[in-house]
Amino acid sequence: MSAANVKQLCESTRDKLKLVIKQMESFLNEYSLAKLTEEDQEMTEFYQGYLSDMRHLLVFSEVSYEALGVALRRATFDVDFGEKALYDVYHRCVNSFYYPKNECYSEDGRYAYTGQDAIRFSKKPIRLAREIILELSKVYEELREDLTYYESDYLTQRRMQNQKV
Repeated sequence: MSAANVKQLCESTRDKLKLVIKQMESFLNEYSLAKLTEEDQEMTEFYQGYLSDMRHLLVFSEVSYEALGVALRRATFDVDFGEKALYDVYHRCVNSFYYPKNECYSEDGRYAYTGQDAIRFSKKPIRLAREIILELSKVYEELREDLTYYESDYLTQRRMQNQKV
């Protein structure tokens, strides 16, 4: 991929991460475990996992946002560093969103082409907890589409370059 394309992809990815970071921080600053479970104490375990996954996703997104910022602030854009940062966004952020450790929600691919939300929750969360995930899914879906190259082709390219040397 050309340096200009990688740089542009780094910029757009960083902008998208900034958006999701702001949304997650706002949600996590307002909602605690006690606030989420005040109406239904039986959901405590669900919300513990949910909040844990959100905090991990926030940290991964912030680290990737900073790495992209470093790549973009360099005097001369380092394509390898930029591609590595994009690879990390895909494997840390996008995968962490779609495959959360506590499995409070998951993506059901059968709904991806129907115009319905493809995210399915293991239990029914409060409206705001559901809405934040659905909002984030729109941005992470764009990131997944933008960065599909970095799912496997990037590593294959790196391996082939190392064999030539």
